[in-house]
Amino acid sequence: MNKLTDCFELSNGVKVPCLGFGTYLMPAEETKASVLAALKAGYRHIDTAFAYGNEAPVGEAIKESGIAREDIFVTTKHWIIDRGYEKTLAAIDTSLANLGLDYIDLYLIHWPCVEKVTPDWAKINAETWRGFEDAYKAGKIKAIGVSNFQKKHIDALNEYAEIKPMVNQVEFHPGYLQMDTVEYSKEQGMLVQSFCPLANGAVFKDDTMKAMAAKYERSVAQLTLRFVLQCGLNPLTKSVNPARIEENSKIFDFEISAEDMEIIKALPEMGFTGWLPEEAPADALVNG
Repeated sequence: MNKLTDCFELSNGVKVPCLGFGTYLMPAEETKASVLAALKAGYRHIDTAFAYGNEAPVGEAIKESGIAREDIFVTTKHWIIDRGYEKTLAAIDTSLANLGLDYIDLYLIHWPCVEKVTPDWAKINAETWRGFEDAYKAGKIKAIGVSNFQKKHIDALNEYAEIKPMVNQVEFHPGYLQMDTVEYSKEQGMLVQSFCPLANGAVFKDDTMKAMAAKYERSVAQLTLRFVLQCGLNPLTKSVNPARIEENSKIFDFEISAEDMEIIKALPEMGFTGWLPEEAPADALVNG
């Protein structure tokens, strides 16, 4: 990847801009200005979710940007309260209305249903996925995928799926790579996206990352995002500061050496959010 407009290509041919702008935990009142700043800086990939509560300001920013709709890639996510076929179809229409868009570029199952929620977890995921497939066939969604899925959940879904997931969005950053899930997802033909690529801020305190950023004459954020990209993942970065939004996009005019990539990969655990689908509290996985 040599420039911000370069893309990954999904299994169905849909192209995903290689650096995304995320909106997780971004208050609705700050979202519109931040997304507009990102679009102005050249980002063309915006990631939101129903659960974030900011789909509407994302849509407003897209409309006000003056950029052609087909030039912006929009991801949103299906929340756990809407599991099942009929609820999923309704949830997709709700997100489309919130965003003010005619179609969603990428729609993801935000969290898998798991056994601690119900013994029928695999069937529930499959019924949700059937809603995804039908909306995809109807043209409401250009690509479909999952988030926070591990091998167990991927395998179970693939037993039922007519259309296999095209994306898996997982936590990935220095200090937390979960390479087993990443590599398995890639083997299954999925693009892997990285949320929390800056390790929830932990990279800014790490001496190795600070020293290496100085070596490359880059910010720690730029070094980290470049690392994720060179691992073959699609990083989703976030900021509400216009200067940092622009700075984070400038990761295409340098390359981390193979030796330094291995040093970063070997860093001890840091910045992990603490949640995996099988370990999260059951009530959170049911009620959000």
